[in-house]
Amino acid sequence: MERLKVGIVGLGNWGLCHLEAYRDLPFVEVVAVCDIRLERRQIASERYGVPYTFEDAESMMKLPEIGLVSVVTFERDHLRPALLALSAGKNVLVEKPVATKVEEARAMREAARKSGKFIVPGHLLRFEPKYAEIRRMIAAGELGAVASIYLKRSRERSLFQTYRRTHTVHELMVHDLDQAIWYAGGRVKRVYASGRFAQDADSPEVLWAQLTFDNGVIAVLHANWMTPDEAGIAINDCTEVIGEKGTACFDTNAAGVQLLGTGGRRTTDLSVHHNQNGRIIGALKEQLAYVSLCALNGTTPDILSFDDAIHGLEVAEAIVQSARGGRVVDLS
Repeated sequence: MERLKVGIVGLGNWGLCHLEAYRDLPFVEVVAVCDIRLERRQIASERYGVPYTFEDAESMMKLPEIGLVSVVTFERDHLRPALLALSAGKNVLVEKPVATKVEEARAMREAARKSGKFIVPGHLLRFEPKYAEIRRMIAAGELGAVASIYLKRSRERSLFQTYRRTHTVHELMVHDLDQAIWYAGGRVKRVYASGRFAQDADSPEVLWAQLTFDNGVIAVLHANWMTPDEAGIAINDCTEVIGEKGTACFDTNAAGVQLLGTGGRRTTDLSVHHNQNGRIIGALKEQLAYVSLCALNGTTPDILSFDDAIHGLEVAEAIVQSARGGRVVDLS
């Protein structure tokens, strides 16, 4: 079996998840990683047996055998490694948000066009069965014409101390922005948003946004970092899509495995990335398998859309403006 050679830029916790998921695919070999931290490079080499490690992405891109690069750096640092990879003739998967500035995302898309290689966003919920099933229902006409969408995403309070480095719309609501665009099948024309800025003047703990699409669909998105850690719930999300013929909905609150122990309740989520007896399961692995096979076969990974990711950033900028100014923002 031909194996795709993969490189990873950024070995934080999520970058290591990429490494684990790729290694569980029989048609993929991770041949190189890049991270500025020596200890992370040592983990990749000593624990996972990655043959090449680099401190700088430019050096890694000189390896001719690499066919796909995962960019998993901090949100604000995606542009340089993505452009380096594309200019070196590599396909690219760049984690969400693909950038924090629309113009940087557009530069990536243009570089991909010139290189003849693809660049895709890491919108893994398009591969999570519950989210993908609703999209299948919409496409099959089972709900009829979509009228409204409600998406909520809630995370533990302690995580805000790490992720407040990036506005909540980019770090947490980014998932639901992509889902709303995917489900609505249109483009947002009007935004109204409100946020609660208690600890940080730049990033809100609670963010609400109402989106009006050009096809009449209305979406309400709610993201917050307010779930007490003591509740033992890592993921607390819900989705509701109302159509003219029916409603599709789910709540993730009890979707994981519940351990009710002497230390309280703990929920193990199995849907995104989980190591179960040495076998990796979850939406991340499914996404990376799909993108890797596209790279191997020279096909376009059309389940994922970089154009949708760019539009999501355009909407995100409007949400930031609206939440700051308390006004409706129209997108031209």
